Amino acid sequence: MISGVAVSLLWMWIFNSDFGLLNYLLWKLFRIEGPAWIMNKHWVVPSLIMMSLWGIGGGIVIYLARLQGIPTELYEAAEIDGANGWQRLLHITIPMMTPVIFFNLIMGVINSFQVFTQAYVMMGGGPHNASLFYVLYLYRNAFKYFRMGYASALAWILFLMLLLLTLLVLKSASWWVYYESEQ
Repeated sequence: MISGVAVSLLWMWIFNSDFGLLNYLLWKLFRIEGPAWIMNKHWVVPSLIMMSLWGIGGGIVIYLARLQGIPTELYEAAEIDGANGWQRLLHITIPMMTPVIFFNLIMGVINSFQVFTQAYVMMGGGPHNASLFYVLYLYRNAFKYFRMGYASALAWILFLMLLLLTLLVLKSASWWVYYESEQ
């Protein structure tokens, strides 16, 4: 549990074009001169995607907890019935994992619309507005330009978009999410 600002500062050092760790490793290992990761409008979003892999651990822990909760008797019975590894994966593991996949999907949809800290701390929306995400745009309008009414409307639009997407995922759950308690 590290602060988003502290993580952003760490990644600013890693992505620094002059003395950053990533460009140093690219040069030492492959003799490739790395780009100006967060100062180049073409590399900003790929840099943030690489950085987002840092936070994947929480979802992995949830997946691992669910994997450990799948009864081994199901695998044993399937093996006795002659199911191979792929069949056990498709007919036991994935159906038993669907509630967790469903949860992580909803959380991922919501979190993908709330990218703010990294873009604000590392780039401030630049270069050339390449990292100006919706929530950062909302923040600028509210607290930099003091257009509170417009920012409030943007916040309502964000809420309605997230509500709509979440309801779509919830509605689709009856087709693909399997719960053990349901018969």
